[in-house]
Amino acid sequence: MIKDAKGKIMKTSVVFNAGMFAVLVFVGLAEAKSLEGSRPNIILVMTDDQGMGDLSCMGNQVVKTPHIDRFHDQAVRFNDFQVSPTCAPTRSAIMSGRAPFKNGVTHTIYQRERMALDTFTLPQALQRAGYATGIFGKWHLGDEDAYLPGSRGFDEVLIHGAGGIGQTRYGDFPLNEENLYFDNVLLHNDTIVQTKGFCTDLFFQSGLAWIKQQHEAKKPYFAYISLNAPHAPLVAPPSYKKRFLELGYDDGTAGRYGMIENIDDNFGRLLVKLGEWKALDNTLVIFMTDNGATHLSGKLNGKKIKHFNANLRGGKNSPTEGGTHVPAFWQWKGMLKEGVDVDALTAHIDLYKTFCELADAKLPAKMQELDGRSLLPLLKDPKASWPDRELFIHCGRWNPGKRDEFKFKKCAVRTERWRFVNNQNLYDISKDPSETTDVVDAHPEVVEKLRKSYDQWWALVQPLMVNEDLPKVAPEDQPLAIRYDKQLKGKGIPEWAPEEI
Repeated sequence: MIKDAKGKIMKTSVVFNAGMFAVLVFVGLAEAKSLEGSRPNIILVMTDDQGMGDLSCMGNQVVKTPHIDRFHDQAVRFNDFQVSPTCAPTRSAIMSGRAPFKNGVTHTIYQRERMALDTFTLPQALQRAGYATGIFGKWHLGDEDAYLPGSRGFDEVLIHGAGGIGQTRYGDFPLNEENLYFDNVLLHNDTIVQTKGFCTDLFFQSGLAWIKQQHEAKKPYFAYISLNAPHAPLVAPPSYKKRFLELGYDDGTAGRYGMIENIDDNFGRLLVKLGEWKALDNTLVIFMTDNGATHLSGKLNGKKIKHFNANLRGGKNSPTEGGTHVPAFWQWKGMLKEGVDVDALTAHIDLYKTFCELADAKLPAKMQELDGRSLLPLLKDPKASWPDRELFIHCGRWNPGKRDEFKFKKCAVRTERWRFVNNQNLYDISKDPSETTDVVDAHPEVVEKLRKSYDQWWALVQPLMVNEDLPKVAPEDQPLAIRYDKQLKGKGIPEWAPEEI
């Protein structure tokens, strides 16, 4: 018998509470086991150079993104999600589950964007688990045959070359420089093809057509819709630019915001089609971006203005919050709670383990060491225990032979509370997310700890930078340029279009 403070026997109450406790424990265990090995379809939509301030749900008063806004409102929202400051590094982190420099990716050009060939990639892991895998858009992890996505675990491939459509000097197909973002030449699996239409429309349409095939075949899939928009050049269909030009914005701003609104319409269509196919109940859909925003200023009626950046400091290619803090919205109908905020410090390196646990993928005994964590505990409970961590950030991009000089240039260490920038500036992100006040002098113990951690990390990653000091490749000698010329002289460049749905 148990008595309360007044000596009254609580036998009945205790039995009831014990029963309730047992029920709660049982339910809790059921929930704990519901995500691991649940094998959902996974659709990862990632845009290029779109920052935290480039969505109306994040506070932008100019651009309108109603479909992504609605998705945001019903999603699990990772409010402190960190990526790399530029394109290829983020992509390599997602594909490998480890820090970009460990993959040899220290730049976006000059062969330093090639992901190390000893990497066991995320799509390879998902293939092992019986998933079909497809990429639609931007790869940016190497254009030689061994580096292309078809050799790295993707069954279906539709990509441009290099880091952007039209970047022919860095490896994209020669004709794309003449007709930016419309009617592009792309690589479809093993064949270079001529396509029609605006690039973002095409990548979404191609992804949807492939998703429909997997859905009808009842095969689990991973669809990586990896857009090149709104990366420069700032080109959008005229109908999407019109509203901004009429408001008085410059052509560049109109093009960029037009690309974002076009992304929103395509994302909305994706969700509608999934709903029509009754596929949302077994599909995890994620919207995120690869780094911070570009073109943070423009002109309105001839006067220079700053564009909304969610009150973050810096943008793409910056070691500050504006360079690496991005939107990350996750939605899975019936499985994830809706409208939930996760405040824990999370990152791109966490996707690998998370997807593998969801898919019940068995990883090989010998592979790269993973830096990331599974996000499943936070997807179940946003307040779950999540130990503090240190994320190491570096913009890279040093000139050949200058790596050692750049050790402390454009770098940062991020913890849940702190951001230590360039080995000299300390910001308390918990109180000052806009990084307005340097508190380095007030916290010498924090500075000492983070400096030591960064030194250890720098020493660790240097031997893994396998692409350093490689020769510069002339445009005509780029792998896809050579491949294009060979196919043009042989069977020619066929026209191709995705299935209509």
